[in-house]
Amino acid sequence: MTDKADDIAALLSPTIASMGLELLGIEYLPAPGGATLRIYIDVPQAEADARHVGIEECEAVSREVSAQLDVEDPITGNYILEVSSPGIDRPLFGAAQFARFAGESAKVVLKLPQDGRRRLQGRILRVEGDTVVFDVDGAEFATSAANIEKARLMPDWVALGMAPAQDKSGRDARPGKQKSNKKTGAAGKAPAAKKNPTNKAAASGPLDAE
Repeated sequence: MTDKADDIAALLSPTIASMGLELLGIEYLPAPGGATLRIYIDVPQAEADARHVGIEECEAVSREVSAQLDVEDPITGNYILEVSSPGIDRPLFGAAQFARFAGESAKVVLKLPQDGRRRLQGRILRVEGDTVVFDVDGAEFATSAANIEKARLMPDWVALGMAPAQDKSGRDARPGKQKSNKKTGAAGKAPAAKKNPTNKAAASGPLDAE
């Protein structure tokens, strides 16, 4: 998170905790004409097997947080507030969250280039203090959690049954599916969703974009 996001997270975390939820992290995205403040919430880890964040929780947090931000006014100018559950391709904030998902694969963007790269994807091997160690193409890559600008888990869509298994040539390995699918033209595309200029609360699903 950025320094601005850290400050806002410290401000809002007690409010969200009082609602029986956990603030995972905040993305503050300034832009000409107005910023976007994206807040990710989840149930406490101890309750993860018993319940999940739904649209009702996101809407409730959006109302409480919006009221608090109006009073505290930490953001100058216009902004869009979005409150979301983490989804399957959940974002990761801080060393503790990387440690929780050790063994999983993640896609990472660094704040400052390291070993000639700012982007990487690999398996989370372990966390040593503030250092996160990844397996990237069979080699260890260690970086400070503070140098990670953003990161998301990379779900195993095949294991989740949401993508077909592939053979060695990259083709669909299911019986009767060896033939390549025909490409669809522009007429087959779904219309682009319009951005909502008001507060937005959503329980994120597996198709969330990064």
